[in-house]
Amino acid sequence: MPAVETVFDFSEADIQQMLDNLDNFDADEVEEIDKLVNELNTRKHNERAYNDLIAFCKHMQKDYKVGRHHRLLANMLMDIEQGNKDRICVNIPPRHGKSQLVSIMFPAWFLGRNPTKKVMMVSHTTDLAVDFGRKVRNLIATEDYKQIFPTVELAVDSKSAGRWNTNSGGEYYACGIGSSIAGRGADLLLVDDPHSEQDVINGNFEVFEKAYDWFTFGARTRLMPGGRVAIIQTRWHMDDLTGRVTKDMTQNERSDQYEIVEFPAILQVKDVEKPLWPAFFDLEALHRTKASMPVFQWNAQYQQQPTAEEASIIKREWWQRWKAEQPPLCEYIIMSLDAAAETHNRADYTALTTWGVFLNEEVNEHHIILLNSIKQRLEFPELKALALEEYDDWEPDSFIVEKKSAGTAIYQEMRRMGLPIQEYTPHRGSGDKLARLNSVTDMVSSGMVWVPETRWAEELIEEVAGFPFMSHDDLVDSMVMALMRFRQGGFIRLPNDEADEIRYFKRKRSGYY
Repeated sequence: MPAVETVFDFSEADIQQMLDNLDNFDADEVEEIDKLVNELNTRKHNERAYNDLIAFCKHMQKDYKVGRHHRLLANMLMDIEQGNKDRICVNIPPRHGKSQLVSIMFPAWFLGRNPTKKVMMVSHTTDLAVDFGRKVRNLIATEDYKQIFPTVELAVDSKSAGRWNTNSGGEYYACGIGSSIAGRGADLLLVDDPHSEQDVINGNFEVFEKAYDWFTFGARTRLMPGGRVAIIQTRWHMDDLTGRVTKDMTQNERSDQYEIVEFPAILQVKDVEKPLWPAFFDLEALHRTKASMPVFQWNAQYQQQPTAEEASIIKREWWQRWKAEQPPLCEYIIMSLDAAAETHNRADYTALTTWGVFLNEEVNEHHIILLNSIKQRLEFPELKALALEEYDDWEPDSFIVEKKSAGTAIYQEMRRMGLPIQEYTPHRGSGDKLARLNSVTDMVSSGMVWVPETRWAEELIEEVAGFPFMSHDDLVDSMVMALMRFRQGGFIRLPNDEADEIRYFKRKRSGYY
């Protein structure tokens, strides 16, 4: 057997042949073969870590926990590094491992493969960006890193955590939103959480405009030819950085075109809820988090579906809040059904809302209050059972349904049963959802629509506040039908009502209870 000094003297096939014929070798030769196997495994390990970001993460951090979303995100980042993509924007919930992967592991891996390139790291504060820089710098100085990238080192004068160089002339520069970056260049611009949680909580929404302006007219202009941008953030608002670059894309096809990916904390897979990262946050834990915060915050931060108050047709503060434990005595009950066409993953929900008309004695006017709200994906048998159950519970004076999709079948079925279900087509704006919502906006803004302080009421308010930007508007449709029935039922008259829009319905109730 020839002397063995390095694995590169043999192919993997050669070594496998040796292993298959170990009986033909003496003890010293077997020991050398073992060394060859170890060296081969090390080489393959190093090659995987060099070429694959997740493999690199596992090499650098032995207990690194990988979720499916990390693999998807890593694939996008590797496409960025290889130049297959040049603009990505990823929205992901808090505490789901984004910064460890994007802001620490990825820049170290990128500079290992591209030691002459310039990386600019941006976050909402300089301190946070510098902290990322310190961790990247410390990774590069380790023996584990040198095992993968043996020729890449820090320059001898790289002592600053937020500004340092590689021995090949590459550069890492950390800064916060609004920092002076004149004279800086970037082959890779990384933006990790450009907005502060505290600013959002305090209602300091002007920061969104400032962040966008600085990004657009500052950081964006620092890109080198062929420079790439990766924005990774938790959603906060319709006007956050993701929202603004999305708006730019839709309004100007010549602007930067980002690949935008959203990772909701709770995934809807057909009719089943699944956590995004079950190894860390199970469904129960996520629902506890959801219950502990306002609906609009959960929708934005965890589901990546923010709503913007200033963009809302119906503002949150317009709703009257019913604080008593029980609803008022109601003269008339309206039940409104918006039935979904299908129940697969991307289909609409079925929305069934129940409303009560009552006399507000303080102003001597009839007002309307939300008594119940249900939003579910249902097959027809389940929908039928729910409709009958709710009908029996509330005994509505008016049960209205838009005769389309599954609503047609429900309408026909309940008519056959002798129940007074009614087909309803709004008199105004019947073919335009936006027009239909606008037609009831003055009812909400004038303070005649009440909601209880319940979770299901907040979900309706948020869906209405987000219209038409939310992915679903089923509760909006159900609400609009009910409010227009209320408006056309002779209970109210607003200045812009026309005479032929007022219809009178017989009132059966002297009280709800």
